[in-house]
Amino acid sequence: MPTEKPKFVWMNGALVESEKANVPILSHALHYGTGVFEGIRAYKTRQGISVFRLKEHMRRLLDSAHAYMMPIPYTESELCEATTTLLAKNGMNDSTYIRPIAFKAEAGISLDFRKVPVWVAIVALPFDKYFEKEGGLNVCVSSWRRIGEPSLLSLAKASGHYINSAIARVEAAENGYDEALLLNQRGFVAEGTGENVFIVKNGVIYTPPLSAGILEGITRDSVCTLALDDGLKLQERDILRGELYRCDEAFFAGTAVGVSPIVSIDKRVVGEGHLGPVTRRIRDLYSKVVSGDDERYSHWLTSVRPAAAYSKVRGAK
Repeated sequence: MPTEKPKFVWMNGALVESEKANVPILSHALHYGTGVFEGIRAYKTRQGISVFRLKEHMRRLLDSAHAYMMPIPYTESELCEATTTLLAKNGMNDSTYIRPIAFKAEAGISLDFRKVPVWVAIVALPFDKYFEKEGGLNVCVSSWRRIGEPSLLSLAKASGHYINSAIARVEAAENGYDEALLLNQRGFVAEGTGENVFIVKNGVIYTPPLSAGILEGITRDSVCTLALDDGLKLQERDILRGELYRCDEAFFAGTAVGVSPIVSIDKRVVGEGHLGPVTRRIRDLYSKVVSGDDERYSHWLTSVRPAAAYSKVRGAK
C-alpha cells in the first residue's frame, strides 16, 4: 500500500505543495460523501512511465460527476494533461497510483449541495502491491449486501458509496480473510470491495453484468477485451452464490489489484487451490499490456514526458 507522501498535488487548476492542499472542515463531501473519484495506475515501460487507460478513467470521473449533478470545471483533456504534468513534476518514474477526486467543498450543514462549489484534486503516490499476500487470496462472501439502484447510482464511482465496501472489507479482515465478495440485493454475485470478479468453469470465463449493480470497471473491460481477443470464451451473466463453490478458477480484476487469483471462498478451495491456467493466461496478457510489451494495445498507454515539456501547461509552475 502507498505510504510515501508526494511533494506536489494538483488542486483546482494548479500544482501546489501537498502541505498546502488543505480542505475545509465543513466540506460537504467530508460530512455527506458528496464526491466522485478514480483510481488510475501508471507503470514503468521501456518508453518510461506510462499511465494506463488515462482517458477512460477521466471520462468515467466526468460521467460520475454528471450523474450526481456535480459539474467539473475541467475537460477530459485538461484532467489528463494535469495528471501527466503532476507525475513529471513529482519525478515519478516507477509504478504509481493516481487518485483524481472531485468533491463538494465549503458549505454549511444543508444536504442541498446545488450551490456548493466543486473542488478538484489529483494525487499521485508510489505504489507496488495492494495485496501483500503471494499465491492467491482467501475470500469470504460478506454478510453485507452491495448497495445499488434504485437507492443510488451504482455506475457512478462516488465517495459515499464506499462505506459499503469498507465495512465489508473490515468484516473480512476481522474473520481472517484477505478480501470480501458482496452479493447484490437479489442475491447474485456482485463484486469485491474494490474489484470486479470473474469465475472460470469448464474453460469459460463468467463475470456479472452491469445489471448486477456493479461498477463498470475499466480493468474489467480490459480483461474482457484481452480474453476475447485471445480466443477465450467469456460470458456476462448473473452468477449464483453456489457457483462460487463449484468453479474451477476465480480472480479479481481492478486498478489497484491488477489480476489477482482467488484460491478459496468461504473456506472452500477453488479448483486446485492455486493459480489456474486461465487466470495465469489473463494475468500474463494484462501484465504485458500495462508494461507496454503488446503493441496491439499501445493506445491504452499515455506516456509521461520529462517535466520541462510541461512548462507551458495550465497549472505548471
